[in-house]
Amino acid sequence: MLAAAGTFALTMGVRQSMGLFLSPLNTATGLGLASISLAFAFGQLWWGLTQPFAGMLADRLGATRILLAGVALVALGTFLTPLMGSTAGLVLVIGVLSAGGAGMAGPAVLMGATLRLVPPHRRGFATGLVNAGGSFGQFLMAPIATTLMAVMGWSAALQVMGLLVLLALPAAFVLRGGHVQAAGVAAPLPTGQAVRQALHTPSFLLLASGFFVCGFHVAFLGTHMPGVIAACGLPAQWAGWSLAMIGLFNIAGSLAMGWAMGRWRYKRLLSLVYATRALGVLVFVLAPKTGPVLLAFSALMGFTFLSTVPATAGLVAKFFGTANLATLVGLVMLTHQVGGFLGAWLGGRVFEATGSYDLVWYIDIVLAVGAALVHLPIREAPVAPRAAAA
Repeated sequence: MLAAAGTFALTMGVRQSMGLFLSPLNTATGLGLASISLAFAFGQLWWGLTQPFAGMLADRLGATRILLAGVALVALGTFLTPLMGSTAGLVLVIGVLSAGGAGMAGPAVLMGATLRLVPPHRRGFATGLVNAGGSFGQFLMAPIATTLMAVMGWSAALQVMGLLVLLALPAAFVLRGGHVQAAGVAAPLPTGQAVRQALHTPSFLLLASGFFVCGFHVAFLGTHMPGVIAACGLPAQWAGWSLAMIGLFNIAGSLAMGWAMGRWRYKRLLSLVYATRALGVLVFVLAPKTGPVLLAFSALMGFTFLSTVPATAGLVAKFFGTANLATLVGLVMLTHQVGGFLGAWLGGRVFEATGSYDLVWYIDIVLAVGAALVHLPIREAPVAPRAAAA
């Protein structure tokens, strides 16, 4: 669990701190906010697209080789980012290399490896702890990034961040036992059959639609919160503290979700999280934009930021067991990142068109209310395996 949490801390911490470099990238390249947002948005989508395939390989080959490759790609893409001066170059290093590597070393593989090694009654705690690792990484990396930028400039700071990711390499070997054969559980279904079964399960589709909204929300905040703060007229250092506050309180939110999963229905917990987000965003939009208000909003968003992941992965395990878990968590993560693409891209487009992020905030509120509602009909029960097609 600690190896998985540490890996997630480094990969998520670097990815969620990239928004701090959006303005310097824009100044250095002159490409415009919309063009750079496209690279970040493509990264959101690619992070999701890689996870079902990475999960499929991890289900059959074990997690170690997938994690090693993923960590190396995150480091390479992050290191090369300051050297790119075109939209295509930024899409390659941010959207393909870094995001693809983070997908390979992301929640689908890490939680799939971890959940096979713990008994069912400990899954809530395990997923909460692993998810809290990603949150701790964001809390730690955001201030490190802002400090490095102040000391050595944004370009060198970004390259140092890339090198820091390599600290996760030893953890891949700790997780080498986290595959189906080592865990002694049933062999996985053929990938196509497992995916078809999931796509014919209404509760899975409802879960995925809610996770789409989570992706929209998280990507918009992670990419554009520094821009929101600048538009409010607050000093730049508030951006780093805002992202750090989100990461810090997400640790509490993730651990609280892991604890709550042992006591309440997962779907009700997810509905509560999305409803809380909707209310929090509405209050922030209407409130005066002061430093204390910003930190309070960041704390609330942090508490709900990725606390959806443990309960979502837990529901997938309830539906289908753990044999194909990395593949199916990867599939639901894909819907999350389709939402992430829209959140990252739309934020830049709306701001360039209107000079404000208000429209995106109102879209986020409506989507969060919808997500709170779609979880209520979910049936928390194992799904009978579908017969393979003749």
